[in-house]
Amino acid sequence: MYHKGLVSGRWFTFTFVEQMANVGSDVGRALNWKAKNNLPNSQKAFERALELLDLTLMDRKNKGRFREVARVREALVDFLVGKNEYSSTQEVWNKYFLQFAVAARKGR
Repeated sequence: MYHKGLVSGRWFTFTFVEQMANVGSDVGRALNWKAKNNLPNSQKAFERALELLDLTLMDRKNKGRFREVARVREALVDFLVGKNEYSSTQEVWNKYFLQFAVAARKGR
């Protein structure tokens, strides 16, 4: 477990947009490390992103978004460690999560 402090309840005080922006930070790190062929660091960032996605799925206020978050998790696993059957690209992932980062900043 990477985010021990968040499990105690802090994660659940964040809005959905803030949660996804935080996930996007780790996804961005995983993608950047992968592009630099640093697989150990990419794997760690990927695992942190999955942990945050799992916490997001556990958050009751997000129950209406369960399908979206579960699909994001599935497609991300497919892209980073699978066969990329969904034909994702780094650009697509960056664009998807950038929207959350921009919205989270606006909401402050």
